[in-house]
Amino acid sequence: MARHQQAVRSFLRRVLDEPADADDIAQEAFVAAWSSLWRYRGQASVRSWLCAIAWRKALSLRRSRGRERARIDALPAERAAAGSPDDRLDVERALKGLPADQRAAVALCLGADFSHAEAAEALGLPLGTIKSHVQRGRAKLAAALGGENA
Repeated sequence: MARHQQAVRSFLRRVLDEPADADDIAQEAFVAAWSSLWRYRGQASVRSWLCAIAWRKALSLRRSRGRERARIDALPAERAAAGSPDDRLDVERALKGLPADQRAAVALCLGADFSHAEAAEALGLPLGTIKSHVQRGRAKLAAALGGENA
């Protein structure tokens, strides 16, 4: 696998914006390939198999960053959290005004970047309930903070 390292890194540097991300994803891809070496069937070249793993990792990174950007753009509380201490106190007060289940779902999905499925598993609630809690919690936070969704 070592002889394919440069090919995988070059591929990732072409498809990702940051060279550091390319290096990190390449390393993750090689670790994933090594741990799943038993799955390799020889139907494709090792290099293409490694690039496929790297591509899936790169897509995952893009999705994660996209969710993060969307979350920051959509929720005034996220912007306020990076603001002044008064803004952070307003956000904390608004969060405390949410019912416990909603607050937990919002904290996991919007604050800790959990997927809805991960939050559902962590909280022991159905996926649809988590989605509803996050949507309603986001709307209540926006209203409490005077956001555009109020």
